[in-house]
Amino acid sequence: MKIGEAQQIYRNQVKEYQEQKAAISKQLKNIRNQMKISSDKQEQYQSEAATLELTLNALDEKQQEYYDYLDRLADQYCAYWNATVAEQQADAAEEYAIDMGKIMEVAHRIMKGAIVPASDEKKLMEFSFEMYQTAKNIGAMVQRQKKEKYDSLWGEEEEKEYDDPREVAENAEATAGAPEIVEAAEIMETVSQTD
Repeated sequence: MKIGEAQQIYRNQVKEYQEQKAAISKQLKNIRNQMKISSDKQEQYQSEAATLELTLNALDEKQQEYYDYLDRLADQYCAYWNATVAEQQADAAEEYAIDMGKIMEVAHRIMKGAIVPASDEKKLMEFSFEMYQTAKNIGAMVQRQKKEKYDSLWGEEEEKEYDDPREVAENAEATAGAPEIVEAAEIMETVSQTD
């Protein structure tokens, strides 16, 4: 089962249990009020109240199991999300370092008085106009008779596509050990049968 699917299933279960608990709490409150009003059916009311309290406890226990599993799923989700984002950030940092090396090389070539492609000069100017001006001034002072000519360092750049972290996290396999899905009605029926 995928993490995203498991989260949705168990959130729905928690919601269903919460609704059932609210309804049973309301019934329990009504029975306790009736116990205060009517003294002739005390034994019956006490039995019903005990059954409702046992049912509430059973629902609480199972709901807590679902909460614990949802916490584990959230940890897994975050781990996959963070791993995907870290990979993207590492690639961006690597690309930045490569670009910085190219920019420094373009500045170095210009300072030697070499002719570099206009697109490389433009990239240097966009990065730092001051660095570009300094390189051009130093290059003009060198005044070589024979200037070297270089091809662009950037060439054909290819855009890298990244996975969506949410999609990666939601579609990763959930760990084993998921609690069994039990409808709230089944828990309530089990408690009422033990009376």
